[in-house]
Amino acid sequence: MKPVRRRPIAEINVVPYIDVMLVLLVIFMITAPLITAGVNVDLPEASAEPMPADEEPPLIASIDASGNYYLSIGDSRDEALEARQLVALVLAHKELNPEVKVMINGDRAVPYDRVVKLMVLLQQEAGIESVGLMTDPSESL
Repeated sequence: MKPVRRRPIAEINVVPYIDVMLVLLVIFMITAPLITAGVNVDLPEASAEPMPADEEPPLIASIDASGNYYLSIGDSRDEALEARQLVALVLAHKELNPEVKVMINGDRAVPYDRVVKLMVLLQQEAGIESVGLMTDPSESL
């Protein structure tokens, strides 16, 4: 009697990869809400429509309570900037994406004129056409 020869199985077993993917998914789901990005700013409250989710995320220019300027771009670390440095960074980003929008994240303790001066700088010197103000949602006005 002739021995029966079996062919080797040439399939990839993907079950371990699925397990690893699910573990990574759980880790990211747990850690994502814990990560806070940006500058700690006490926003004024106002009722406004939220931005559509399908738009590209805007640059966020922040002014904290002590009057320091910050620019949040993706995962960048926030460092205090001079107004001219902030405009230069926005101009550099605008070269990459001409349709970029900028939101101003101003602390409620910051004088109104500082926020307006930043808006004017962004519109006149950086040529940003769309500048918005960030607020916390209010329950009633």
